This record gives sequence, C-alpha cells and structure tokens, in this order.
Amino acid sequence: MTRQIAVVAFAQSDHRRSTEESSEVELLMPVLHEVLGRTGLRTADIGFICSGSSDYLAGRAFSFTLALDGVGAWPPVSESHVEMDGAWALYEAWTKLLTGDADTALVYSYGKCSPGSVRDVLTRQLDPYYVAPLWPDAVALAALQAQALIDAGDTDEAALAAVGARSRADAAANPHAQRTGPLPHDDHVVRPLRTGDCPPVGDGAAAVILAAGDRARELCERPAWIRGVDHRIEAHSLGVRDLTDSPSARLAAEKAGAFERPVDTAELHAPFSSQEIVLRKALRLGDDVRVNPSGGALAANPVMAAGLIRVGEAAARIHRGESDRALAHATSGPCLQQNLVAVLEGDPR
Repeated sequence: MTRQIAVVAFAQSDHRRSTEESSEVELLMPVLHEVLGRTGLRTADIGFICSGSSDYLAGRAFSFTLALDGVGAWPPVSESHVEMDGAWALYEAWTKLLTGDADTALVYSYGKCSPGSVRDVLTRQLDPYYVAPLWPDAVALAALQAQALIDAGDTDEAALAAVGARSRADAAANPHAQRTGPLPHDDHVVRPLRTGDCPPVGDGAAAVILAAGDRARELCERPAWIRGVDHRIEAHSLGVRDLTDSPSARLAAEKAGAFERPVDTAELHAPFSSQEIVLRKALRLGDDVRVNPSGGALAANPVMAAGLIRVGEAAARIHRGESDRALAHATSGPCLQQNLVAVLEGDPR
C-alpha cells in the first residue's frame, strides 16, 4: 500500500441492558460528538462517512437513514452503509481512503437489542430452507460449538469459565462495560454454556475516525496505523464445517499480515467463551499476548457495534502507548461464520 491510513480517534457509548428511553439517533449523537471532539473536526471536514447496522434489529426497512440525523443533514455528505457490523463499514472506509478520494472518514455503528428478542432475530441469518425453520438461536449453536471443542479435548467447562472470569475482571477497568464482577454460580443456559460463557444483551454505539498520511499525524499524537485488513467467510452450512477451527479467521489474519511479526495485544470479537478458544488457536496467539483487556464481547456485546469496538479498543491502546502492534478481530454470523482481521501499529517510540 502506498497510502497509510490510521485510526485517529475512537468513542463508544456506555453499554446498557436497555436504552428504551432513547432512539437510535439519541444513542448515537453523544458518541459522534465525542469522536469528532477528540480531533477538533466538524462533520463538514469529513471526506467520507460509512455506517453499519441491521434493519432486523430496528424492525423497519432503511432504518439507517434515520440515524443520519445524528451526523447532520447539512452540508450534504458522501455516505455509505453496510448491513453488517461496523468493522465492515471500517473496511469500506479504509478502501475509500486508499483510493485517494478522501483524506478523512467517519465510521459509526449501533445496535439496540432491547426492543425484541435478539436470540430470535439472529436465527434469520441461517440457511432459510433447512436450518432457519428450526429456529436454533445463537446460544444453542454456540453450545454445539463448545461441546465439539470439549469432545475434541480442546477445552472443558472449567477452562471456559476461566475465560469468562478473566473477561469480567478486565472489564472492571472499562467504564463502558455492561457486565463486570465475579461470575454467577448458576445452571447452564444451554449445556455446556453458562451465563458467564455468553454475551450480555444490550444497546450501544461506537465510532472511529480514519485519516491518511500527514493528516493522521495532525489529528492524533500517536496514530494507530492500519497495516492490513482482510475478511473471509466459512461455508453457510454448519454441517460441512469443523466447528473446532476457523480457517477463515486464519486466512484473514494471514492476508492482513498478522503472522509477519508478533502482536502484543488482541481484541477478539468472541461473544462466547468457547469462541475465544477457537480464535486463539486460529490466530496463533500465545500466552504472552494480552487478549481482550477491555473485557471483550463477554462484557458488552451491542450487536452490529461490538466488532468495530474491538478495532477501536485496539487503536485506543496504541494511542495511549499501551500497545505497539495489535490485532483486532470482528465476526458475524453463527459460530464464527464471517471473520475480519485488522493489524494496527503505532509509530516506534
């Protein structure tokens, strides 16, 4: 790549179980004002805007057009939208800046899971002929994956609980996290997964600003340079996949350059503790890599924003000088079906 692009600012909402008193616009506006304020930019200064959300969560078509009110209707903007997690919106904005058509981009995403049953909504991602009519939800499918890992000898329930406990402990230092504190001693949600192995249901939003070259250095003291981004997908049919592995995550990491040099931090979008086990192996993350210091998706999982938050959290650690080379991962679909990997680096200190 001849043009260097960096994340120069990141902001997110306080993630809560319900924000029924707020619309999507009211949820977004404080986040957008904060991320712009970190750089001193105005909406009129942004060359490109891209968002990620899902009409299924909102329950109405083209709901993302209403969210543009949070950006501002004037002056006219260059805008795009993906019906995916905001990490994929970031990918589109990154490619836009690489072309030279813009020098700055605003990327935002949001999800309100509280108005309905997100477990039912997510079944609509499944094969509409053979699987979706059975209504298996994300928790049940993740439990199948967890049991496959246990049967293969890759983990056990104690190891899964340890992932959840570590995530909640790390989240105690994250003021935006929804779930912190000790794990509850409860029954299985869907065997072998317990409450601590599953993500909380909640509402939230996030935003980042990208900038190119010297403009990035003007806007941020230590930009988080995006050295590579790639995303891949598994077969749609769960029956033809090995649920104990993630070839698509491994391939995306390879194409993004993650294996060229070690990373010191990894923000993994693993909504279930069992999925962290899979991703650690696929992404070749050793015990020396700090995984999900923010608490990860087990601490807060606003659907359609949690992946972008992983990129933002990794970039923020570089901004603060707490990381030099970080990996950020986002996923969509059941059992890690789609995977995006970004590699970020700070300037040498």
